[in-house]
Amino acid sequence: MRSSTAQASTYASTETVAIPLRRHWTDRIADYVEISKPRISFFVLISVAAGFLLGGSGEFQVWTLANALLGIALVATGSSALNQYYERDTDARMERTLSRPIPSGRLSAGEVLTMGLVSGIVGCVYLALFVNLLTAALAAATYLAYTLIYTPLKRISTVNTAVGAVPGALPPVLGWTAAGGSLDFNAFMMFSILYLWQFPHFMAIAWLYRDDYRRAGLKMIPAVEDRKQVTGFVAVGYALALLPVSLLPGQMGLAGDIYFVVALVFGVIYLWTAVRFCKTESVRTARQLLLASLAYLPAVWLAMVGEHLHLLN
Repeated sequence: MRSSTAQASTYASTETVAIPLRRHWTDRIADYVEISKPRISFFVLISVAAGFLLGGSGEFQVWTLANALLGIALVATGSSALNQYYERDTDARMERTLSRPIPSGRLSAGEVLTMGLVSGIVGCVYLALFVNLLTAALAAATYLAYTLIYTPLKRISTVNTAVGAVPGALPPVLGWTAAGGSLDFNAFMMFSILYLWQFPHFMAIAWLYRDDYRRAGLKMIPAVEDRKQVTGFVAVGYALALLPVSLLPGQMGLAGDIYFVVALVFGVIYLWTAVRFCKTESVRTARQLLLASLAYLPAVWLAMVGEHLHLLN
């Protein structure tokens, strides 16, 4: 029996993979859903909704929010599809991504490319028609930056993480502008929180899958940096920078004391898990850091939105 690594090499060396002729339509739908990366999209839409509720004047515009979520979900789906189209060869070399629809042969590269282009373009047009032009323009910038800059840069330089974190930090800003907010300091605060949050999160993931990234030739810090604790120092540095930045909404009137306490507590926990990871880079500490990152974001957004709405009332 061939190992998964050998199987990956076979896929990587093949120009096209045969697509099964007969598959149930529900399987096809499941494959398209997988291309959209629903778990990542869920966190994106949480951030959009948070930005929208923070950017509103207290009057809940349910249809505008629904239109914004639909349009941005389409753009996010398009970005994910084009990312997987561009990375179909490297996905075939990584055990973590070998079972994705293109490397496994369940969808063709052409199908995913079409999905990415149609979904992204339709999403941007939808936002322009049913939300506003500023949100549509920012969504288009996010789509282009993620697919045309960040994705190719992953093969070239470790700077890709810093570049990719820019479109990754824009969802709350999209929500903010969808609600009628301008690109002011409050929007920049939300952007900064999400931008800094991504680094410890990504360092944990990249460390756990560093062998996969190395085999695929992707320039992630843990995959190219042999010195110990470098990945950990990056995680600590950004978690430390996040702490004071995350407290700004409480000081600037966007939220209040409850948010301040929540952001402080979860920020300290995030920093503590990053320090533990830095001291001892292991599967256990990397997973603890990853879990802390996943707990941090919903807690901070919920506290910020909840107290902001309370202050408005």
